[in-house]
Amino acid sequence: MAEVEELEHEEQNIEKRVKKKGKHDKPKPWDDDPNIDRWTIEKFDPAWNPTGMFETSSFSTLFPQYREKYLQESWPRVESALKEYGVACKLNLVEGSMTVSTTRKTRDPYIIVKARDLIKLLSRSVPAPQAIKILEDEMQCDIIKIGNLVRNKERFVKRRQRLVGPNSSTLKALEILTNCYILVQGSTVAAMGPFKGLKQLRRIVEDCVQNKMHPVYHIKTLMMKKELEKDPALANESWDRFLPTFRKKNVKQKKPKSKEKKPYTPFPPPQPPSKIDMQLESGEYFMSDKKKSEKKWQEKQEKQTEKSTENKRKRDASFLPPEEPMNNNSKANNSEDGKNDITELTQSLKSKTKEFKKQKKTHERVNAEEYIAGPSSIDKPAKEKSKKNRD
Repeated sequence: MAEVEELEHEEQNIEKRVKKKGKHDKPKPWDDDPNIDRWTIEKFDPAWNPTGMFETSSFSTLFPQYREKYLQESWPRVESALKEYGVACKLNLVEGSMTVSTTRKTRDPYIIVKARDLIKLLSRSVPAPQAIKILEDEMQCDIIKIGNLVRNKERFVKRRQRLVGPNSSTLKALEILTNCYILVQGSTVAAMGPFKGLKQLRRIVEDCVQNKMHPVYHIKTLMMKKELEKDPALANESWDRFLPTFRKKNVKQKKPKSKEKKPYTPFPPPQPPSKIDMQLESGEYFMSDKKKSEKKWQEKQEKQTEKSTENKRKRDASFLPPEEPMNNNSKANNSEDGKNDITELTQSLKSKTKEFKKQKKTHERVNAEEYIAGPSSIDKPAKEKSKKNRD
């Protein structure tokens, strides 16, 4: 009995624990409310944090020397934008750094992170009016480092240009499809926009620089997805059958021409003769300075004359008439063919004249009586037939 009571007591304790664990997991009245959108980012209200910040937080970043003049001009604008949120900023031209820090007036605890992103974007050559937009709640930023993805500098420059495209057309297309602001500067790509667009853009940039996929193919898939989003019937279906699949083509590279190895010889090549050795061989070394100068002048004159004659020949060549192509064999053949044709023509003319003369003679000898049927002409063939029968 005691054992049974202990078991019942343990079960009751387990039930109590379960109830205690899930006491807050009750249905709330706003869970099924269709008017509430849980994905909207509400704008920060200073009433949520009336006391402000207890500790000061600060971030600083360095900027390149070529940005010094621009930052100096646009710093008042940045200062006034940060003042609205109660953030202090400082530009140090001696060290080449920008610093942002919270003050007692700061109410939003996350605004210091946004201010840090602002100075990062300013150091990466993003214009000040565009960079100030990062302080908005809907706007996020991402600085993609592409310098260490490719070792060869020439390849890196080529692939970076591929990302920009001709007249920056590829970059504009990506900006429209991802709803992001993109700036390619040096070895980084600075982007500003919503989280979804930044995620897509990072993938596109890394694939382009690593030579995995051309950005044009990514643009095609994004365009297809944008069209499919409009159809509510395909909201809960897989889009893989609609999206294009791109296969990477491995283009064979030309093999570098291997240099022919010379046969190995243990002896070093003969030393080329020096200037003094050449002068000794020609006898110029023992000549006086006057004779040397005379010889040099003479050589110079000879070179000039050669050059002038060559130039004259080139000038005269333009005035010479071009030679017409002469084919002797063809001409001879043509002449022989022409002679044969003439002989044939004369023979045919002679034969025709002879025939014509014969026809004239026959017309003169024609008797009309031969063509008229008479009694004598009818009887004669009958007599001849009878004679033939007798025989």
